Amino acid sequence: MSTPFTAAVVQMASLPDDPLATAEKAAARLREAAARGAKLAVFPEALIGGYPKGASFGAPIGMRKPEGRAAFARYHAAAIDLDGPEVALLAEATAETGIFAVVGVIERDGATLYCTVLYFDGEKGLVGKHRKLMPTAGERLIWGFGDGSTMPAFKTALGTIGAVICWENYMPALRMHMYHQGVSLYCAPTADDRDTWLPTMQHIALEGRTFVLTACQHITRAAYGPDHESALGDEPDRVMMRGGSAIISPLGRVLAGPDFSGETILYAEIDPDEVMRAKFDFDVTGHYARPDVFEIRVDTRPKSAVREV
Repeated sequence: MSTPFTAAVVQMASLPDDPLATAEKAAARLREAAARGAKLAVFPEALIGGYPKGASFGAPIGMRKPEGRAAFARYHAAAIDLDGPEVALLAEATAETGIFAVVGVIERDGATLYCTVLYFDGEKGLVGKHRKLMPTAGERLIWGFGDGSTMPAFKTALGTIGAVICWENYMPALRMHMYHQGVSLYCAPTADDRDTWLPTMQHIALEGRTFVLTACQHITRAAYGPDHESALGDEPDRVMMRGGSAIISPLGRVLAGPDFSGETILYAEIDPDEVMRAKFDFDVTGHYARPDVFEIRVDTRPKSAVREV
């Protein structure tokens, strides 16, 4: 029998133009969650570096406007390097509290940006990352594509932890890869605040027989700088993302959330033994699979544009 523990999803707003201040704010929320007994904390997509909701980056088909290039340069400047102070702050907070944290960032790699999730182990610091494989719609203009080398899952005393970002969760093959790795704590940082997101999360919980922890920002127009282009309007109190963070059990029961009220931290008690009880009648990559009919091949090799031999 495993020991139940408390998990948290942190619904907070970033300061899109100030990654260091956002990291400090996230570290404070992490310590707050740990003080409430949380052993695992999941933060939203693109929290540090910002999710540029409503911006078009001046790119009609066949054109790139000067103001769009300037917007990208500002966005690039607000992204983070993995050896930078923001990561150090979060590693310090996880080391201090012993918590395992899953944090969405905009990762800078040369001139290219990636929508990335970072994994922090309280004992080991930054232990891995996942780069979003498939940016959605206009995100493809500003973010590069991850490859198969950053789809890890981490075996911990709490369970096996993995993360899938936003609409990647609609990619059946990626979900199957996570289930194949035995993920029991399926983290879903997102920017999707629609009413349809919660049933998606419930479906994944039932399909994978896994706990699902999804975190989205609650952020208003005031958090963005005056230069931010907003198709949603420029009233300071305009809600750009309304949250909807939640925690779901392996049989699809909502344990916490969804919350649309503002910045908050949601908590739920996780009983790891519930995963095996749920898999009694459905193990999607085990006794309920049909490998004689369906087979998925996953290429986890890193792909580089230049290779020296």
